[in-house]
Amino acid sequence: MTSHQNTQTMKPATAAKKLGVYLEATPAEFREGPVSRAELNALQADPPQWLTDLRRDGPHPRPVVAAKLGVSIAGLARGGVTEALTSEQIEALKQERPEWLERERATQAEVRKEAARIKQRDAERAQQGD
Repeated sequence: MTSHQNTQTMKPATAAKKLGVYLEATPAEFREGPVSRAELNALQADPPQWLTDLRRDGPHPRPVVAAKLGVSIAGLARGGVTEALTSEQIEALKQERPEWLERERATQAEVRKEAARIKQRDAERAQQGD
């Protein structure tokens, strides 16, 4: 009895998410069919020009936009940013420093500070338990 190995594939949306790019900005051939694990690995190891350009210039998906602005995805929504943004648009927002962006950055800083405090507390408790 011979066994054949099925090729793992994923939807283009999943592959775009793993690559950190906005699906609608990818070439049609990428969006039209499933992407195999081998194809994804090849794209990550040796990105074609379109992928390099998308990663550099955008448009970027919301998780990337949020990270570049230093806010949460929910913070983007509260600030009215619901669409993908280009690197140029992100830089413009950083320069303009609208009130919502400053408020969300402060909120994100507090969240990180609290997470660090809890991590430290848990580490101390773990040491005391030893």
